[in-house]
Amino acid sequence: MSDRIVVIGSCNTDMVINAEHLPRPGETIIGGNFFMNAGGKGANQAVAAARLGGKVSFLAKVGNDHFGSSSIEQYKAEGIDVEHITVDGELPSGVALIMVDGNGENCIAVASGANAALSPGDVDKAEEVIEQGDIVLMQLETPIDTVTYAAHMAHAKGKKVILNPAPALPLPESLFEHLYMIITNETEAEFISGVKITDMESVCRAADIIGGKGVGNVVVTLGSKGVFVKENGAYHKVPAHRVKAVDATAAGDTFCGAMCVALAEKKSILQAVEFANKCAAVTVTRMGAQSSLPRRSEIESLSFS
Repeated sequence: MSDRIVVIGSCNTDMVINAEHLPRPGETIIGGNFFMNAGGKGANQAVAAARLGGKVSFLAKVGNDHFGSSSIEQYKAEGIDVEHITVDGELPSGVALIMVDGNGENCIAVASGANAALSPGDVDKAEEVIEQGDIVLMQLETPIDTVTYAAHMAHAKGKKVILNPAPALPLPESLFEHLYMIITNETEAEFISGVKITDMESVCRAADIIGGKGVGNVVVTLGSKGVFVKENGAYHKVPAHRVKAVDATAAGDTFCGAMCVALAEKKSILQAVEFANKCAAVTVTRMGAQSSLPRRSEIESLSFS
């Protein structure tokens, strides 16, 4: 039996240009391909979890505009509970401008819009759904005060609070002790720990420092080098799957959503990492954010060589 996953986070519309290389300052690149895609780290993670079989409630804020209403309808179509997505009467919905090069690397600029207005009061209004959930997943594209408030509330209710600290921002020390797990990439782990990650020894040091702040389970995604896990003092390395990367957008979000689904299904942390690794590997072979997120049927029928 799967438990409910509550995702608290951002909702954006991504405007994407795929080009041969990322522009340098002052450079104009001609000939790229353009498309729009639903995005935002919170929304990506909510949709990823829903497509992979999770029972998901999404707490977010959008503008009173076409982007906001369209996003809500899309989440409904994914089977996500949208009761606690509120509409801001003044700010527009969030927008992200994304450039992707020929190797799948990207650079992103985000106009937060209504995401920046998600407040502790909005969390209070969703207290009942948090009470009904088992896992609360958050990121950092909404105000840190709201993230911290929600973590304190959910932890006090005995929920597993999982933080994906992206984009990397200074975090209050009091936040860590309310986390069940933190899921970072290399850049975020370096930012939080102050340790430059160059090898497995430095990953261990970074995880020790992060864990020392009060969080028992530290997961560091290392791209093609796999995933490092520190689980209550034990260290593990899970290898990556070899795939041809097309676009890394939302790979980390897929990983986070998949982790929550597996944990909600009572899988162990290592089993969850293996499942999430497989799901993220599929995501990087496709263009876009939510358009690249796999469904459970695809994962179950997939095998890597």
